[in-house]
Amino acid sequence: MRYILRIALAFFFTHLLSTGTYGNSHEVDAKEVYLMEFGEKWFLDEDLPMYAMLISLQGVANEGAPNLYFIYPDSWPWKITKPLRDFYKERHGFKFTTLVTPQEALLNLGHHAKGYVVWDKEVRTSLIVAFTVAGLEDAIVVNEDLIPLAEAAGLKMVTDLRGDFRGMSDVEIYKIAYDRYWEKTSKDIVLWMGGHHGRRMEPGLADYGIYRNAFFTDLSANPNDPEELALAKEILGGLNPQSVVMGWHSYGKDTEGQHVSLVSSYGLKMEGLNSLPNISFNTQVPFTDDFVFKNHHNVEPDEVLESEKKVYISLIQTDSMGIGAWTKPGRGRIPYAWQVSMNWTWIAPASIQYFAEAATPNDYFIGGLSGPGYMYPKAIRRESFAPLMKEANRLMDLLDIRVMEIMDYSEGNRHVGNTDLPKELVDRYYEAFPDAIGFINGYGSARTFDLRKDRPMISYDYYMGRHRPPEEAIADLEELMALNSKRPYFLLVHVRESTSIERVANIIEALPDEVEVVPLDVFLKLAAANKTYKTRFMQPKDPKDFNPAR
Repeated sequence: MRYILRIALAFFFTHLLSTGTYGNSHEVDAKEVYLMEFGEKWFLDEDLPMYAMLISLQGVANEGAPNLYFIYPDSWPWKITKPLRDFYKERHGFKFTTLVTPQEALLNLGHHAKGYVVWDKEVRTSLIVAFTVAGLEDAIVVNEDLIPLAEAAGLKMVTDLRGDFRGMSDVEIYKIAYDRYWEKTSKDIVLWMGGHHGRRMEPGLADYGIYRNAFFTDLSANPNDPEELALAKEILGGLNPQSVVMGWHSYGKDTEGQHVSLVSSYGLKMEGLNSLPNISFNTQVPFTDDFVFKNHHNVEPDEVLESEKKVYISLIQTDSMGIGAWTKPGRGRIPYAWQVSMNWTWIAPASIQYFAEAATPNDYFIGGLSGPGYMYPKAIRRESFAPLMKEANRLMDLLDIRVMEIMDYSEGNRHVGNTDLPKELVDRYYEAFPDAIGFINGYGSARTFDLRKDRPMISYDYYMGRHRPPEEAIADLEELMALNSKRPYFLLVHVRESTSIERVANIIEALPDEVEVVPLDVFLKLAAANKTYKTRFMQPKDPKDFNPAR
């Protein structure tokens, strides 16, 4: 029955995607659902074992219908669990009944589980393996201290991992897990339960992995870990084409660049953030009947603008909206562009609707990063590129998006190496996105610029870090304006996601009067009308750095 329900849900969302009828989807009937709140103690010797048990309960309890939703603490990376709950109340008529204790949760929802799997509290990695087992067995995860709680709810042990992995390395553990469970897990998704390493874990996404029968791991993509890398490649190579790799790399093992490069090389779509919560709930709540995507465009696709001899600044936040400045003071005060995780149209459609309906006229959405998910184009095999970008095109049309943002850390990052694109790859982007009004490149500053007909490709000139003192950021921007003395000067700024718009606006307003902040689509049209930047692509002698060291 579980498999049939998943197939039915997958067919439903696939139909919506293929027909473009999201605006006509049926609203979920108003119903009673349960709510719990988490605290701040996510260490193995604190409340993590209890939270892990509850998150696994969420994964099985939400099978077939959204039943359990969590409010995460204010310090959690994903900031919108409270606003999204309010959205569900107002737009979907959900009524939330609050559960206070784990006992209450098991009393009301424990019947969804078929048993429990015990992980070894002496072996952190055994918890990650237990999540895989929980998805396959419709079970909750507990350590030995929580067994009485599970049995009091009438649950029986289905798997006991205690003692199985003691004294073993991670790769030895995952090889055993791979041999035991890989063939039974989904080949459309895999979960990287990375992020914090050591005694802390933030498994916010575990409910969705359990819901989808995913294989869980945190294997390294670092060449210095050849055995882990080899098994990671075997897992990624065993997925279906254009599958999704969800979660995040382990901060204790490899780098973001190494991990996403590896995923991209298999033509897979990365959806980062291991702490992303409530997805087994959110994925089942479609768009309301009256909702239609409408971006806040400021120019027509064929419109021509005339620039003045001034400095034009446009501001973009590329990291996930839910972990950044969206809920912080200042949004709407100045024009701002936000990179949308386009796969959320099917992973978490109601979240996308929440952002769209909460947007002010100064909030403008763009697509990325680099395709239908987070990926590095220099790492994508040529035969995979066109199908991926076809999917990205379709999602951009669905979301009413006209700008594609590209980011590539496969040969460097904002500190070392380079983040530029070779001409041949730029050619492919222009060909793949004929309706885009322009392209953005980089994360920190980069040096890839182009203009073809009226469609520019502009790289970032400045990265506004969250810890940069305002007076130093002002001095940085003034120095860039002095170095680039020809006017108009098109200064594209990437703002780190946790920097509030209020802080950014105060910095911009302290700049000279010749500066004008404009919406990104206006910025691109102005840059198309007066090309004061030089066409440049990645050069053969440009440095490369693959960051093999930890």
